[in-house]
Amino acid sequence: MENLAPKQLVIATRESALALWQSQYVLSLIEKSAPETKCTLLKMKTKGDKILDRALNEIGGKALFMKELEIAMEEGKADIAVHSLKDVPYELPKGFSLVVYTKRENPHDAFVSNHYHSLDALPKGAVVGTSSLRRKAQILAYRDDLIIKELRGNVNTRLNKLDNGEYDAIILAAAGLIRLGFEQRIQMLIPFSISLPAVGQGVVVVECLNKDQTLIESLSAINHTESMLCANAERAFNEALEGGCHAPIAAHASFKGDLLQLSTMVASEDGQRLLKMNVKALKDEKPDELGRRAAKKMIARGAREILDNKG
Repeated sequence: MENLAPKQLVIATRESALALWQSQYVLSLIEKSAPETKCTLLKMKTKGDKILDRALNEIGGKALFMKELEIAMEEGKADIAVHSLKDVPYELPKGFSLVVYTKRENPHDAFVSNHYHSLDALPKGAVVGTSSLRRKAQILAYRDDLIIKELRGNVNTRLNKLDNGEYDAIILAAAGLIRLGFEQRIQMLIPFSISLPAVGQGVVVVECLNKDQTLIESLSAINHTESMLCANAERAFNEALEGGCHAPIAAHASFKGDLLQLSTMVASEDGQRLLKMNVKALKDEKPDELGRRAAKKMIARGAREILDNKG
């Protein structure tokens, strides 16, 4: 059988500590699967990394973390790019695909504080930091007496801002904290009943140009099928609702035996209106079909009006 693995592979990555961890992780998977392949990292700073004084939904959304990496692939400077799936818009630029989904890390949101052990322990008026409209909406729905303050920057920057006393607590993805060795900073894994995670949270993906079919086939060896199927259901739900960083939308899919289940959430930014729904796959129903069906059910319950700020 012909060996499809390339001799050399350049991986485009952002320069943050978490992005580098994720890229090194993918690198290790590739080199373990294909020892003859030598991988190198092309470290880049994206527009999303440079503009930290404004909310993502004000400056163009999560695609700002990807554009420079995609240009590097188009110009032949890199072969693939590595992303956190929750930062990947549901619509990719023409000519690009997600070709690898790695095994999902803990998908929960994490409550981090130096003085309080849980959301319930926070006093009235406590300041909570997050850059996510999804987290903001769900936290306010649970505790409308809290003050949500914008928090941008990489994981280390956010933890430093907490340690400097700018916040009483901050909410981060548990996966990022675990991967960077900060698991001890987690005071509480927030239950899904309070805060459903972002679409794709905890999954690292590989993006490349569609035309590189030989490369795509060679990378299939490191794909984690279960994580891919769950992510496909979540992303189909988000796409059907035309969601993005502008919208408080959450979804989490998981298998119970052979049965795929999808938990979903749509809310107003202030958390005053919040819809939740759990949907199970029908017999032979594909993950993307499950996601679209869940979105239709949500729309029937008023999700569109909420997202359009009419509900």
